Amino acid sequence: AILGPPEVNITSCPNCLNVTIKLPASHFRHEGKLQSLIEIYEELDYDITLKSQDGEHKRPRQRTAAEVFSVVIEELYPSRNYCLSVGVTASLNKNSVPSSWKCVTADSEAQQGYHEAAVAGAICVSLIIAAVLKCVHAAGLIFPKFSLPQTLV
Repeated sequence: AILGPPEVNITSCPNCLNVTIKLPASHFRHEGKLQSLIEIYEELDYDITLKSQDGEHKRPRQRTAAEVFSVVIEELYPSRNYCLSVGVTASLNKNSVPSSWKCVTADSEAQQGYHEAAVAGAICVSLIIAAVLKCVHAAGLIFPKFSLPQTLV
């Protein structure tokens, strides 16, 4: 028997990808009930292959005993496109079809809070400029309260 491709969903997080994997369905029945692959094999191995502009990287093989599980792939470059495929095998069955390639762009940490920081910076600069203008006005260098004598002009 060939283990079919798992269902794969990817969501982007800052400098990482959150991958949700749902194991493929089995075609084996026990007492009329369709069995899951976990009921048949107890544990399954899965491989994640990650593609980026740097090339293709196969992550270390992992083991699961859950029908649906999530994996976080960390330490990725922000704002870079990544594609991945997942293959599932069992200890007694190495025949499998990997999932189709799914692609997503990793989020950037700089995007979070960037807008707030820009607004706060603009407010601080405006306050500094207003304070300098107030001091210059108080010193009488601009818009003086009294006019200078003609000899000083």
